[in-house]
Amino acid sequence: MEILEQYRPPKIKEEEQTELISVIMAAYNIEAYIERGVRSVCGQTYRNLEIIVVDDGSTDDTGRILDKLAESDARIRVIHEENGGPARARNTGIAASKGNYIGFVDGDDWIDSDMYEKLFAALKDKQANLAVCRYRQISRTETLDGSVDRAVLFEGQEALAAYVEEREEFVIQNAAWNKLYQRELLTEISFPDGRWYEDIMFATKALARAGRCIYLDIALYNYIIDREDSIMNRRINPRTFTDHIPAYYEKTKLLQELGREDLALTHDYFFYKRLLLFYGDLSKTEDSEGFRLRLEEVLRRDRKRAESAFRTLSADPRDRKKLALFYRSPAAYCRKLRWDEQVVIPCKVWVKKLLRI
Repeated sequence: MEILEQYRPPKIKEEEQTELISVIMAAYNIEAYIERGVRSVCGQTYRNLEIIVVDDGSTDDTGRILDKLAESDARIRVIHEENGGPARARNTGIAASKGNYIGFVDGDDWIDSDMYEKLFAALKDKQANLAVCRYRQISRTETLDGSVDRAVLFEGQEALAAYVEEREEFVIQNAAWNKLYQRELLTEISFPDGRWYEDIMFATKALARAGRCIYLDIALYNYIIDREDSIMNRRINPRTFTDHIPAYYEKTKLLQELGREDLALTHDYFFYKRLLLFYGDLSKTEDSEGFRLRLEEVLRRDRKRAESAFRTLSADPRDRKKLALFYRSPAAYCRKLRWDEQVVIPCKVWVKKLLRI
């Protein structure tokens, strides 16, 4: 891994923009957002784009807006299909694309005007086959941007490791949309049709195959985090058990097949830690669908694997104690969480404020 302080991707003049980049957008019932998202792609400083927007069976005005936008820019191609979910829509876009480089944008988000020029220039400059950037988190009340003026060049499985270890300084994550992929990297990789949380395995496979990855530690993508009807805002739901948890099991299996049992255990640590947090959150609300019991069944069934994962060097010893408490008494575990939230954490905040005075 090489840290490149104050790295600037070289500018690409329009006459030198000979490589075609395919930008794929999936859109479903987002009439209030889609025009902004598409126009942000049309306004890229890298002009040699094909913009494939897959209307995933929208029942609102999304499809009509897209058709009108396509009339104003010949680079836009709209594909209307029956609703099949974002995974199928993205796969449709990939199959229809012609570019040697592929990017994704969610239709309700938008991108900075120089996103693809910077990602492509960095990818070519560093002879990488995957480029990744940081992103801004946009809510109704604030914008979070942790940009740092640097880049990071990952070799071999270093980017995969940073992703699995969830290292906060590298915002790689599951998302398909903060990345630019060399087409060859996606050979035999597709999004799992009909499933939510489709990015998990797609990202893991792409990072596993990337021989060299350039990470730009600047935010170029704008991600809306508080759309009420967004899948990502439904923290736990029936799909948690049919799609989310199975995707994490698949991720563990893939890492093991790569000979990276160390990363598989690290991944499992974060996975089971999430399940514990979900369980604690559910203890505060009415659980009419029995999600707590289902989570408890998963954690008890996987006890041996979870305990092994929580013994890894990356695991926080405090989390190890919480897991042990859960297995002794889920009720006691929930009481401990409430005590921490209501007493311990406020006291720590108060002490820190006092010390600053």
